[in-house]
Amino acid sequence: MKTQNWLQALNVYLDRRVLAMLFLGFSSGLPFGVLAEPMTAWLAGSGVDKTTIGLFALVSLPYALKFLWAPIMDRVPLPVVTRIFGRRRGWVLVTQFVLIATIFKLGLSDPANSLWWTAVFALAVSFASASQDIVIDAYRVEILEEDQLAAGAALAINGWRLSSWGGAAVALIFADLVSWQVVFSGLALSVGIGIVAILLNPEPATPMSDEAIALEQSAEDFLERNAHLPEYLARAVAWLYGSVFCPFIEFLTRPNWLLIILFILLYKFGDAVLTVMKIPFFLELGFSNTEIGTIAKLVGFPPIIIGGLFGGLLLAKTGIMRGLLISGIFMAASNLVFVLQSWVGYSQEMLAVTIAIENFTTSMGTVAFVAYLSSLCNIAYTATQYALLTSFMAFSRTVMTSGSGWVADQVSWPVFFMLTTLAALPGLILLVYMIRRFDQAPVQSPD
Repeated sequence: MKTQNWLQALNVYLDRRVLAMLFLGFSSGLPFGVLAEPMTAWLAGSGVDKTTIGLFALVSLPYALKFLWAPIMDRVPLPVVTRIFGRRRGWVLVTQFVLIATIFKLGLSDPANSLWWTAVFALAVSFASASQDIVIDAYRVEILEEDQLAAGAALAINGWRLSSWGGAAVALIFADLVSWQVVFSGLALSVGIGIVAILLNPEPATPMSDEAIALEQSAEDFLERNAHLPEYLARAVAWLYGSVFCPFIEFLTRPNWLLIILFILLYKFGDAVLTVMKIPFFLELGFSNTEIGTIAKLVGFPPIIIGGLFGGLLLAKTGIMRGLLISGIFMAASNLVFVLQSWVGYSQEMLAVTIAIENFTTSMGTVAFVAYLSSLCNIAYTATQYALLTSFMAFSRTVMTSGSGWVADQVSWPVFFMLTTLAALPGLILLVYMIRRFDQAPVQSPD
């Protein structure tokens, strides 16, 4: 029976809608890869100083702020496009075509002579990419059944990794053979993979829950009570309430919403702290950038794919909450491999083992976490609520880890990595409490 259950869990990957998430994830990850290593290499090769290159990290700010315009993409239909393709698919297609155009224009800019224009187009790519993420995430949550969310998350994340990692690697290789303009043009056209995927799949149905209907009825009541107001003003206020405030009110009026936010902030905190400092650690041990990059790409990539797929299977077998716990324990334990690496010192073989284990467990945890966040979204407000929840995740990954370098300066590397394991414990303890108290997700999204 146990083997049959695992086979049934594996079968979920054969659904066409689940498979589409691989290609949409690819389209989502490619712009992120463009703004990472290829952008840095391009700027450095153009003579841009290190301080300015560091400041270019700010072009990724839209990823953390996307919840601000998510309500627009959640509710506003696009003329003609929405009528032909539907609300979700229409927005996906528009953002993908904008991405193709902005990546192409970015490649035509000249950072050596017009750095500001390069920054403007890089910011435009980031904004279009974050916008694409908003609607692709919403599409994934709405088109998949609840028991498909983990598998969909696994394939989406693997597609994202494949394009962000693979795209960056291919771009760097071809940059030595052709111009950066040609490289960016090729990257822009690669976004078209997502266009094909969205055209081959249907528009999801988005029925509203009783809670959402009750909330939005208050907007209709407002219109009736304020019939004396100019129509444009009354409808603007009603739209603002229904599109912007209702998603937040619906979430914040659920039982235990504060526990959920606290858990989102804490679950991957230990892993995030380690991620910030692992490259400086490797360099301090004597590894070159080439060694780190080669081993990370060649040895580290397969465990990411396998870990993601296994994470999807695990959640299909155990359920989201228990899958989160198992994945979280694996992530916390894998940080201790870095302690062993610090004792061994310079060893390419040990580095390969360290990267492989860390990538496998991180991929497991990411799939579980994305599936959990997806399960929390009310289908009436998917884009807005998912963008809000992932913004909390981004806050944990960025702001809360900003002091990791100071801690690393105060203690030895073995102690630092032990502390990263301890940093994962509050999230795991909170998760155990949630499982024992609710025996399921603490607040399920309404149907």
